Amino acid sequence: MTPALRTERLRFIPYRPQDEDAFVALLREEEVCRWMGQAHVPAPEIRVLFRAILTEIYPNHLFDVWGVWCQEEYIGHAELKKTGNVEGHELVAALAPEYWGQGLGSEVIRGLLRHAADALGLKEAYGMVGSENTASLRMCRRLGFRHVRDIVGDDGSVTKLLVISTTDAP
Repeated sequence: MTPALRTERLRFIPYRPQDEDAFVALLREEEVCRWMGQAHVPAPEIRVLFRAILTEIYPNHLFDVWGVWCQEEYIGHAELKKTGNVEGHELVAALAPEYWGQGLGSEVIRGLLRHAADALGLKEAYGMVGSENTASLRMCRRLGFRHVRDIVGDDGSVTKLLVISTTDAP
């Protein structure tokens, strides 16, 4: 079962039915979709995805996924799941644009790394960051991620596969 987590400023709460509109609004943000490497899709498709979190991912313990809250505001989304790109787990984080540049992304990643180490016993975790996402790549460097390899998509886009030790993270 996905546990609730806390950091200094943030709460990671497993999604509840009442979080659906906030989740949809986040994934309707074009910039968020762009940096997550996802197509900008209609709200009904995002609602299907949200309902799958509640009806498939949580009941079947497929992976951990949270809504991220700062005070009483929904600010983003976080996941820790096995990745198909390497043998290991991937950290996924997406914040609403109005929360970028405040150190919250680093705090989300540090919270996920702590959970990966303490609850799952992981020694390392991976991240996937688009090569044009310079802000996220800078953050990853500051946190201690190392470049593993580039993954080139069918459309020619480049995604950086990064790794970090769960014990070396600040």
